[in-house]
Amino acid sequence: MHCNICDEMSDNGFSLSWLAKQYPELSALKQIPQNPEYHGEGDVYQHTEMVCQRLTESALWQFLPSDEQTLLFLAAAFHDIGKSVCTKQEDGVWVSPRHTLLGEKIFRCLAYREAQRFGLTFRQRETVAKLIRYHGLPVWFWTKERPDFELLRASETIPLRLLYLLSHADVLGRIAKDTKELAQQVELFAEYAKELGVWDNAWTFSDAYTRFQFFHRQDMWHGAQLYNDTCFDVIVMAGLPLAGKDTWIEKNRPQLPVISLDALRETMKIPPTKSSGKVVQAALNQARVFLRDRQPFIWNATNLLRETRKKLITLFSDYKARVHIYYLEVPYHELLERNQIRTRYIPDKALEEMIRKLEPPEPWEAEKVTILCKEQT
Repeated sequence: MHCNICDEMSDNGFSLSWLAKQYPELSALKQIPQNPEYHGEGDVYQHTEMVCQRLTESALWQFLPSDEQTLLFLAAAFHDIGKSVCTKQEDGVWVSPRHTLLGEKIFRCLAYREAQRFGLTFRQRETVAKLIRYHGLPVWFWTKERPDFELLRASETIPLRLLYLLSHADVLGRIAKDTKELAQQVELFAEYAKELGVWDNAWTFSDAYTRFQFFHRQDMWHGAQLYNDTCFDVIVMAGLPLAGKDTWIEKNRPQLPVISLDALRETMKIPPTKSSGKVVQAALNQARVFLRDRQPFIWNATNLLRETRKKLITLFSDYKARVHIYYLEVPYHELLERNQIRTRYIPDKALEEMIRKLEPPEPWEAEKVTILCKEQT
């Protein structure tokens, strides 16, 4: 898919003011205050304007390919969009807790719903979303219990060299006493990323099993090679309702037994609006039978949240299963069209809430993660 916004931003000289005219969400940042101790420049929009300017003035920016410039500028423009919904006062001080996590979801939701305007592929959209999510990591990575783990995990989804440029601009694009100190931390991040060998690309593990174990175990060296004792496969489906999971299963894995939460809900006569606890418990009981017998099967549900997938994958892998995630996505307009003709119609409010919460699987979550995305045309 051609990136519409790439051409438009390039033609308009990578201007935040131009971009804000296209996306009122950015202009709304003018109404969001910040703690003057760390942001003497003023509101979130003023900070964002300075960040974008610092980014495009960077010597390294000039050498980036045009597509990377576009994605990085988008990340800079939207990097604090999460502050629009979480900024509040605590003890007389303005704070924005979890704004990076919220910002990731806000941008993803916006770019998914307005795919025609953005013109981003799934991979491009997720690169920007993850840059927003991790833009504070270069400053604080050294305070983490496992700094190497944090950098290796981030490198699974974004080039850390781009994250460095974004974070460097974020630190310099403000008026504060600690700017110099924070800039030094960002430089330390760059040195550590290069030392680990994840500056340009994700770490190459010895095999998929070792990679999976590294991201799911404590105190494991990333250069290890573990003995693989898995002995059967479990497929975990993921994706919004109406993305085509049932059709994919029928076409590609018709021989495998399927544990479907929707099917169980119908069998148990539990409406979608009621608690899903009984449905999930029935599904888990069925899964344990397969797991004890080491019988390959498919777990078919939306599995939109990372935490939900983590619990399932931990259970399955404890039984020595190799877990594969298949994530399906269709364009927003097609999702709505399918819902209109669906027998089990999903209320618009419920569907929009699912889109708002959506967390597509990251490569490290299972031994294999496959993205099956129908791009906007």
